[in-house]
Amino acid sequence: MSEKRPRGAVGDDGALQRYLDYLSAEKGLAPNTIAAYRSDLARLQRSMKGRRLERAREEDLLRALRQMRLAGSSPRSVARWVVAVRRFFSHLLAEGAIRQDPSANLEAPRTWRALPRTLTAKEVESLLDAPDRKTPRGSRDAAMLEVLYATGLRVSELVGLRLGDLHLDAGYLRCWGKGNKERVVPLGGEADARLQAYLAVARPTLLQGRRTDVLFVNHRGGALTRQGFWKILKRYGVSAGITMALSPHVVRHAFATHLLENGADLRALQILLGHADISTTQIYTHVNRERLKRIYEDFHPRA
Repeated sequence: MSEKRPRGAVGDDGALQRYLDYLSAEKGLAPNTIAAYRSDLARLQRSMKGRRLERAREEDLLRALRQMRLAGSSPRSVARWVVAVRRFFSHLLAEGAIRQDPSANLEAPRTWRALPRTLTAKEVESLLDAPDRKTPRGSRDAAMLEVLYATGLRVSELVGLRLGDLHLDAGYLRCWGKGNKERVVPLGGEADARLQAYLAVARPTLLQGRRTDVLFVNHRGGALTRQGFWKILKRYGVSAGITMALSPHVVRHAFATHLLENGADLRALQILLGHADISTTQIYTHVNRERLKRIYEDFHPRA
């Protein structure tokens, strides 16, 4: 009996599978990033109705592009798809698998960068105070929220932490970001205190005698998932009276924005966030400009 393929599977297209293996083994891209490439390129594969991707023509790509637009795909999604397709065919060309790049004239639609949604300092304080730290789960959740806001980790980095990644005596933790790149992030006093309390009592209680080096565990003693933490965060957001849609990335934005507002250097923030390109970090300067504009309008006598 054959195994059922997951949605977006690459079928038997050897060139595509070899490319995904190349992204994993040689480029060291994260599994989530490779999954995104798989999904985008599988979309093109399906539109070609059985023809192999290395035989794609420019009209095949344009047809797939039109299908995405007719389906209501966002400009950002279409732009990501174009990037994935162009990189794939550029790789095939460099490897000598094709003689002409069918994506050479393919252009992404104009897109825009929305300002990140963030939280005020008061909202963050309410969120961090929401868990009941007298219970094992509440102690765990308080530690996770404090670490998230203190470090700006991505949610995958947060739930992926291991005991060996903590260096509490030295005041920092180690995490593994995109492309399996290691970075060191300082911990604040509050995050350290919440972690110490969680490790001393709550974590052993949740484990119930089980053994694991995963830092944050669920009530069954297993690793807490990204989806599990997302639900936890949304529940505490409601408890804290936060009306905006709350996600781990919103807390990450709050970490970055509040650091800049208090005088942090943009290059230092880039390192803390694990951004490969500082242009990604520079979006937070736009947030600051919006805040300065509001302050000016509120307090300048001739605004």
